Amino acid sequence: MIAATQRPTQKVMGQGAVRSQMDIRACCRVRERRDVDLILGQGMLSAGWHAHTLNAPGKFLISAPGHDIPRRARAYLLTDETVAATAGRYAATRPALDEISQRALTDRPLADASFEATGESAGDDDPGAILWAALSIAPEEGIPVAGLVAATGMSHRWVNYRLRALADSGQAIQLKRGMWRAITPESDIP
Repeated sequence: MIAATQRPTQKVMGQGAVRSQMDIRACCRVRERRDVDLILGQGMLSAGWHAHTLNAPGKFLISAPGHDIPRRARAYLLTDETVAATAGRYAATRPALDEISQRALTDRPLADASFEATGESAGDDDPGAILWAALSIAPEEGIPVAGLVAATGMSHRWVNYRLRALADSGQAIQLKRGMWRAITPESDIP
């Protein structure tokens, strides 16, 4: 269970069975000293857990089974740009993938693959063209709607609406629940 609040009160922190499930507690800076005992447990302020004195963003105290003295910790804000820059910096030194991970990359489901077989590029901005390309290269058993959603980047509702329109016009067929493919001239499906 995870509970978070900016205004700790006895009611918010829970009582009895609920509060006993909160084994690990993180306490950021509090305004009032009494809130330390409320969050971390009775007697923690007098035991030296002074969360009201934390003086920088991201600093917090953590209480967990086995911690008999206050443990200070710090969290840092990582933006998407920071993560991308760090990943880029270490990409060249990344170790090779193990066999299972490499196979997962090369044996991607049809919906995640780019559409080289049809001459379409994965960067095509037209979701309708991507949908048609995926349906056109679908195997005999079809492609799942979830795969079409992933391939087009559109919602389930949008994909289902388009599939119904293609089926009504005789261009696509639902083979079984959630599995679709295009009706091509060479296909044996009427």
